[in-house]
Amino acid sequence: MTSIAREDGRQLPALSEPKTEVIAHIIRRRAQAAPCRILVVGCGDGVEAAVLASTFRAQVVGIDISPDFDKRAMQLAELRAGDATALEFPDQSFDLVYSYHALEHIPEYMRALTEMRRVLKKRGSYCVGTPNRARIVGYLGSKEATVKQKISWNLADWRMRLRGEFRNECGAHAGFTSAELSAALGSVFGSCEEVTFEYYTLLYRRHALALRMAKKLHLCSALLPSVYFVGAF
Repeated sequence: MTSIAREDGRQLPALSEPKTEVIAHIIRRRAQAAPCRILVVGCGDGVEAAVLASTFRAQVVGIDISPDFDKRAMQLAELRAGDATALEFPDQSFDLVYSYHALEHIPEYMRALTEMRRVLKKRGSYCVGTPNRARIVGYLGSKEATVKQKISWNLADWRMRLRGEFRNECGAHAGFTSAELSAALGSVFGSCEEVTFEYYTLLYRRHALALRMAKKLHLCSALLPSVYFVGAF
């Protein structure tokens, strides 16, 4: 968690989001150079965009269909309303394109991915994460939800599964399986690397042994609630 200085020398407030900080660490391990200009597609309240700005000391633009942004985040990143399927930026504008749990909400998600590729510089990096459609349970890491809400949401998911409707296009918060997301990203960007296990072992260090056991037993695809990929274009 790092504050950054404005041009007038005043320190801007630092924001913290552990999940975004872990993803930033993974990106830094693989990127050829630290990104100077970052686009966050589906930035929500903008906090993750602000954390990326602080972590990389980069210029960050965040777009979301609903411009209800955190005022502190707006001091650290440029946040604006925008359509992921028609990005209002020139070709090759960004060193890193980042999208965290947004793709599953976009009906024309392949068009959105194509737009992300268009605005990504050559040899730039990208990171995309979504819920794991093959998960047994989800929402456990949601800090703002009550236990009652998490149970209710999982029961709703399972009802949709039993009806054969656990898909984004049916209104479910389903996401993509690892294979589905890998195929979509590979067809657009040409290369992708799954970092789901690395992400969870870094985020939940205290449970690293249990995670390694789950991986050894080939249970991660069912137990891990989300899938994450990074790559270059």
